[in-house]
Amino acid sequence: MAMAGEDVGFPGPLSPHLGPLEWDRAFAPVPVTPREGVPGAESEVPFAFVEGMTVAVRGAVDEDQVDVLRAAAEEDPRVVGLFADPVIAAAPVCPQDPPLGTAEDVERLLCVDGLQEQGMQGEGVLVVVVDGGVSREYLKGKGKTPGFDAGMSFSSVPGVKPGEAKAGHGTMVAFDACIAAPDCTLVDVAILQSMSFDGLLSDALSAYGHLQQMVGAPGFFERYRGIVVNNSWAMFHPAWDFPVGDPENYSDNPNHLFNRSVAALERLGADIVFAAGNCGPDCPDGRCGDFTSRTIYGANSHPAVLSVAGVDTHKRRVGYSSTGPGRLTGEKPDLCCYTHFSGSGVAAADSGTSAAAPVAAGVIAALRSRFRYDPSLPATSPAALRRHLIENADAQGGTGHSPELGWGVLDGCSLAAQPPT
Repeated sequence: MAMAGEDVGFPGPLSPHLGPLEWDRAFAPVPVTPREGVPGAESEVPFAFVEGMTVAVRGAVDEDQVDVLRAAAEEDPRVVGLFADPVIAAAPVCPQDPPLGTAEDVERLLCVDGLQEQGMQGEGVLVVVVDGGVSREYLKGKGKTPGFDAGMSFSSVPGVKPGEAKAGHGTMVAFDACIAAPDCTLVDVAILQSMSFDGLLSDALSAYGHLQQMVGAPGFFERYRGIVVNNSWAMFHPAWDFPVGDPENYSDNPNHLFNRSVAALERLGADIVFAAGNCGPDCPDGRCGDFTSRTIYGANSHPAVLSVAGVDTHKRRVGYSSTGPGRLTGEKPDLCCYTHFSGSGVAAADSGTSAAAPVAAGVIAALRSRFRYDPSLPATSPAALRRHLIENADAQGGTGHSPELGWGVLDGCSLAAQPPT
């Protein structure tokens, strides 16, 4: 359970007032973004600790003691609120199904050659892989040699060195981003490790706090043409969260700490991509249980992100791809992109919306190498670029938003012919 309190250091003095809560003293406090719809919410978030600011900290409590904790929190004026800290997990699914097509097929479908002819291959653009860690050595063995920014990288697990993880889900994601953006610069943000392969949402909150500090630093967009933040993870089941309507809820609550942090990072100029999720009705991940309707939860359905569903190399929706409407925004997913192809070799197939999202993120990075983000020009904003992607999508004969395919399949050929200006 994540919690906010007005204390800059670790809130040891709060402990006697919060009875059953066991503090996680290894979790560094994270500055909290103001609530949506209140004064200051649209301003830049603080990038350094200052006296009296609000921070998020982490602790655990037995389920039968939650009401006791809530009562203790209400009595302590330093406690701003309690928030759900659900497990988040990467999503490679349906491994029994053979891959359909290859990474080379995806390159062709995206018209990567056409993008590169327009000078769009990711040069000068950061691609942040928020996942379980990246193996640069493995990528090199697969012919992917993007740049790497160690200073921007981050790990929620002490001792895990960015860029040197065991090849796994995060390495697959990085490979897929490099399909359209081979000359990008990778940033390894490893969060899906604190609970075996899964993580906690508070780990993502820490990572986003780090990214806000980096992106908000003076001169950031003088050094980089853009930053694309890929998130191939999701919450899989409502039981991992507080109920809808509870002020501590994550899935449907724009004022949850992490949802506010996502909005803040996008306002700073980051293009944020989230996998739609793998709880589609035809072939859901086992962790979805019986919940296969409205399973694009929380930040994966945030209005400030590009939510990406999955299609195969024949542009058919894959059965495990979560369908809309989204929880925070009804018209989600935004787009779909290619998945379940033979690519990185980490597994038989680069699968799930976990693969679709970074393929799309790579296209965005390619576009940013020509269509640079300029904080002084609203026409270059992340929202403007998302609109351009949607306007140039292959609608597959549709005439509006579809809960299965969004506004259509991301169309690299159209983008190569009509790049943003």
